[in-house]
Amino acid sequence: MSKKPRGSRALTIVFALLGAVLIIAILWGIVTGIAKLMHYGEHATIQQEPEPETQEEAPAEEPQPEEALPKNTFNTDGFYELDGIRYYHGGDLVGVAGVDVSAYQTSVDWSAVKEAGIDFAMVRVGYRGYSSGELDEDDYFLSHLEGAIEAGLHVGVYFFSQALTPDEAREEAQYVLDKIEGYALQYPVVFDWEEMHVPARTDEMNMLMLTSCAQAFCETVEAAGYRAGVYFNQAYGYGQLNLVSLKDYVFWLAEYADTPAFAYDFQIWQYTNEGQVPGIEGPVDLNIAFHRKDQQP
Repeated sequence: MSKKPRGSRALTIVFALLGAVLIIAILWGIVTGIAKLMHYGEHATIQQEPEPETQEEAPAEEPQPEEALPKNTFNTDGFYELDGIRYYHGGDLVGVAGVDVSAYQTSVDWSAVKEAGIDFAMVRVGYRGYSSGELDEDDYFLSHLEGAIEAGLHVGVYFFSQALTPDEAREEAQYVLDKIEGYALQYPVVFDWEEMHVPARTDEMNMLMLTSCAQAFCETVEAAGYRAGVYFNQAYGYGQLNLVSLKDYVFWLAEYADTPAFAYDFQIWQYTNEGQVPGIEGPVDLNIAFHRKDQQP
């Protein structure tokens, strides 16, 4: 067999090496391209280039929904305290003292409460069971309501809701309306929905549905001729309820502080759950209701 010249063999080796390098380069390009494509995955964000400093000022952002709500304009210097009970006097507003009561207050001398400077009482009508879903009357509803009225206090009522749907909220409202039939109220009928810290039927509640439930309750109450309201704390007011959708109703804010810092306006302020009032055994929630001087009940 004849042998190939050495030069020819060397040239073959060079071409083989060049081919291998070319193949490696092609493969590397493919891998790199794929990597770049995969880099902008489902959760990737792309930063925009910074705008030049000389660019004209951008137009103002669209107003947030909360801007449709009246702001908290209370004068902090207008709050004052007498014998452990707070009041308010500022501008054309006056703040009168109140309590809210339920079966947790088993012994109440309403005449003594009135003499202590309390002007109004919010009385719990009942509640929906957080696990059973059944509607139940507060054991002390009638005695509290009639005792407060007889002593000359102005009254309103509230219902502890665990409604899951607007239909359930309307059912709760009708339950309350049936219970208060024949009684004159100077204060609102309030929807009180609170998160339970135990397993409950309402664990998966969301903002949209909760707001819809509050609306359904309030609409039912006002259709019957009563004033309606919604009770909430700061966390619920900022993040769990769409207050813009509820702004036509009375806001009853729970914020335990020396003065209220909540950003938006409200008509009743629950400022402590550890109040002491002559005529009531044990701690009780204390409130201030704000009225125009010429529009007090």
